[in-house]
Amino acid sequence: MFLDFDVDLDKAKSNLEIILQKSRADIEKLISIENKTYNNFVKVFQDISYKIDIFFTPIAHIDSVLNSEKSSKVYEELLPLLSQYSNEISQSRPLLDSFKHIRSSSKNLTDSQIKLLDDEIKNFELNGVGLNQKDKNRYKEISLKLKQLSKQFSQNVLEEIKDYSLVVENFNDVKNIPQSDLDNAKFKVGDKTKYKFTLQTPSYLSYITYGSNPLLREELYKRYVTLGKNNEKIIDDILLLKEEISKLLGFDNYADLSLESKSAESKEIVLDFLDKLSNKAKDRAKQEILNLEEFFECKIESFDFAYYKEKYQQEKLKLDSTQYRPYFEKNRVVDGLMNFLEDLFNISIKKVKSKKTWHKDVVVYEFNINNHTSRVYLDLEARENKRNGAWMNNWQTYHIDNKNNIEMASAFVVCNFPASNNSVSLLRHDDVVTLFHEMGHTIHHLFSQCEDEFISGVNGVCWDVIEFPSQFLEKFAFNKEVLQKFAIHYKDGNVLPTDMIDKLIETKNFMSAYDTMRQLEFAIFDVKIHSKLYQKEEVQHLLDEIRCKISPLIPPSYNKFQNNFSHIFAGGYASGYYSYKWAEVMSADLYLEVVKNGHIDKDLIKKYFDFVLKKGGSMDMNIIFKNILDRDPNIDSLLHLSGIV
Repeated sequence: MFLDFDVDLDKAKSNLEIILQKSRADIEKLISIENKTYNNFVKVFQDISYKIDIFFTPIAHIDSVLNSEKSSKVYEELLPLLSQYSNEISQSRPLLDSFKHIRSSSKNLTDSQIKLLDDEIKNFELNGVGLNQKDKNRYKEISLKLKQLSKQFSQNVLEEIKDYSLVVENFNDVKNIPQSDLDNAKFKVGDKTKYKFTLQTPSYLSYITYGSNPLLREELYKRYVTLGKNNEKIIDDILLLKEEISKLLGFDNYADLSLESKSAESKEIVLDFLDKLSNKAKDRAKQEILNLEEFFECKIESFDFAYYKEKYQQEKLKLDSTQYRPYFEKNRVVDGLMNFLEDLFNISIKKVKSKKTWHKDVVVYEFNINNHTSRVYLDLEARENKRNGAWMNNWQTYHIDNKNNIEMASAFVVCNFPASNNSVSLLRHDDVVTLFHEMGHTIHHLFSQCEDEFISGVNGVCWDVIEFPSQFLEKFAFNKEVLQKFAIHYKDGNVLPTDMIDKLIETKNFMSAYDTMRQLEFAIFDVKIHSKLYQKEEVQHLLDEIRCKISPLIPPSYNKFQNNFSHIFAGGYASGYYSYKWAEVMSADLYLEVVKNGHIDKDLIKKYFDFVLKKGGSMDMNIIFKNILDRDPNIDSLLHLSGIV
C-alpha cells in the first residue's frame, strides 16, 4: 500500500525515539536467533531499517522543499539520534558475523541475495566495524559532525538565496527578457513598475541570459558565484574530518575510501578517464569561445557568457530559444512525458488525488505495470524556501517483506521551473531535459521488481553508474519522434513545426565541448580535493590550477564556486561527481543503439526494461550493460553524441 504524506514536525523527535527504541529491541532479538537464515534474519533486518527510512525521508524532504526555521531545527534534532543508531548498527560485530555466517553457510542463495550480502559485509567494514572501541567512538563523532556540517553548508546557501534580490527600474534593462519571465519579475510600487530578480534558478537565468545591462548581469552573476561565503570554514572542517575518517579505516585519503564502493577501480583510473575526455574536448571548447568573441568582436567574460551564447544562437544559428517556450508549457510537457513513458514501456499512468501533500502545486501520478503499481509526487515550480536544483528522492521501495507483504514504491521529483503564478509556466528546452533526467531516476526506482529492499530500485546501485538511467531517458528530449508528441503550443494547440524541431536537434551540441569541460573541471576538482588534505587558501589554489589547465573561459577571481558546490559538500557526490560522465558513456552508447535505424527500437527498450529498470541494484551495472548489448560500453559514443568528434 502507499503511505500518506503526513509529517508532524512537532512530534518528530519523540516518534523517532520510539521507532529507534523498538528497532534496537528487534535487532537484539535478531542477534539471539540460533539458526539464522536469509529469511529469518536478512529479510527481517531489512524491514527494521526500512521503517526508519520511510519515517525520516519525508522530514528531510520537507526541509528541502518547504524550508523553515522549524524544519531546520527538527532536522538538526534528529541527526544525532539517527547518527548514533546508524553507528551502533553498522559497527556491530554480532551483526557482521551473522551476515558472514549466512553468506558462507547458506545453500541455494540467488545471485541477487549474494550481492546483497556482499554489499552489506562491505558496508560494515567501511563503517568501522573492525576498529577498536576508542576509534569507533571517534568514528561516531566524525560521522555526526559531517552530517551536521553538510546540513549547515546547504542551509547557508539557501539563506543567502532567500536574502538577495536585484530590483530593476529601467525597462530598457529588461526589455529583451521573455514575457512570461518578465511577468513573474514584475511588481508595483505605487504607480511605478519595477522588476525583481533573485538567485532562484528561473529568475537568475532569465536575467543572466536576456538582461541587456552588462553591469546588472555581472552584479547578479557575482552574487550567484559567491554564494556560501560562510562555507569556507565548513569546507576546511569537512575535508579535515574526511581525511581523519579515511585514515581510521586504513585508507590513504577519502577518494580511495569513496571509490571502494564504486565501480571505478581507483582514482588514477578515474583521473585518466577525465583527462582523456579533456584532451578530446579542450581545443574544440576554446574554439567555441573564440567563435563567440570573433562574432561579437569583444572579449567574453563569464558573466556575459549566457547572454552572448543566446545572442549567437539567435543571430548566427537562427535559433531563438524564446520561440520554443510556448510549446513547452509545464503541464503539457508533463502529460506528454507520461504518454511517452506509457508508449515506450507499454504501461499505464494516471493522475490521482492524494489525501495529503506538502504543497498545493504537488501533482501525483500512479504507474501500473502488469498490476505492479508505483507512485510519483511532482513538485516542479520554484518558490521561496525551496532548495535550488532538481532531484529525485526515493521514499517507499518496492519489495516483499518478511511476512510476504508487497510494499509499493513511491518517489518525489523536485525541480525549480518558472512559477505559473495563476498563469502558465513556460519551460526552456533545458528544463524539459531536466524533467526527463529526473524521471529517468524515478522510473529506475519505481519499476524495480526486486524482492529485497536493500537492492531494489536505486538501492544497491553503485554511485558512479546511478546516472545511467537518468541520462538515457533525457536523450529522448531531443528525439524528433518524441518531441512531436508533446511539444504543442499552449494557446493555439499547434505542434512544434518540423523545421524548429530540426533546428533544435541540429544545434543541440552548440557549446557542448565548453559544457563538457565545465563538468570535467568540477569532476577533477572533486577527485583531487579528496585525494590529499587541502585547507584554507589551498582549496582555491587547487581550483585555480585546474581552471588554468583546462577551462576555456577563466572566471573572475571572485568566483568561489566551491563554497556552494553542494553535490560534494552537502550531498552524496564526494569523490563521485565524475559519475555524470562515467555513466554517460553507458547512456550515450545505449541510446545510439536504440535509435540507430531511425526509429526507437522497442526490442532493445524491452531489454533495458528487463535488465536495468526491473533489476534495480540486484546486479552489477557493468554486467547488466553487457547483457543488453553483448559488449562493454564505448567512450566514442559519448564523444560522437556530444558532437566532440
